[in-house]
Amino acid sequence: MSQHPPPGQIAPHIPADVFQHAQATGQPVVVVVQHTPPAFPWQRLLIPFAIAGAAALGTWGVVAALCWLMDVAAHTATVIGATAGPIGVGGITLKIFSKK
Repeated sequence: MSQHPPPGQIAPHIPADVFQHAQATGQPVVVVVQHTPPAFPWQRLLIPFAIAGAAALGTWGVVAALCWLMDVAAHTATVIGATAGPIGVGGITLKIFSKK
């Protein structure tokens, strides 16, 4: 009779003679494998970094959008100022963009 090694790892608390006796008599052998968590719970570290990274990218996106908006506003003011000519309020005239 050829003996095959038991599948997987046998728990260290099962003696070999008990296992052999169970195999010979046909009794079931129940091996309980406890799930051991990894040495360092990476999820506890990665979730805050993911949230912080998303917040940083969102902030940079808002800053870029505001810079673009200010650029468009400055160009619009330049175009309006160039076409409108001098601006006057209450008798005081201010010529912003003088043509030489």
